[in-house]
Amino acid sequence: MSKEKLTWKIEAEVYDSINDLLPEHKKLVESAKEALKTAYAPYSKFNVGAAIMLDNGEIVRGTNQENAAYPSGICAERTAMFWANSQFPKEKMLAIAIVANKEGEVNLTPVGPCGSCRQVMLEYEVNQEELMKVIIQGEGGQFYVFSSAGDLLPLKFSKDSLG
Repeated sequence: MSKEKLTWKIEAEVYDSINDLLPEHKKLVESAKEALKTAYAPYSKFNVGAAIMLDNGEIVRGTNQENAAYPSGICAERTAMFWANSQFPKEKMLAIAIVANKEGEVNLTPVGPCGSCRQVMLEYEVNQEELMKVIIQGEGGQFYVFSSAGDLLPLKFSKDSLG
């Protein structure tokens, strides 16, 4: 009997300051932080803002929208991606910035997107045949920059998986 061990490695660039980011990523993070102000999270008190940079220069924002009837709400990332694709269906999503804050927290660790958001990011990335950078930050914390949405989803499931 053969036993093999597989390991997946996820890499990210880590930045301590927004000023260390590329100018276009800094602009994207600032837009995501602006979006945070309109998050609707009366139950969890966990606000998330997302901003997507399209290849035509447009920046599209989204926020989490909770609902008392869980799971009727939607995450900030999917709000932004669905809006971007519905309004600019031919444009590629080059990067997404995701920021979060939690009521009462000062130094929140960067929070990764949920599994559903990762899967939707991957779908757009595969369909557009171009990688989408993912930039995440928690309140007052470091910035993590991933080269691809696919980096966040080991053992990816995409249209190629369907054969």
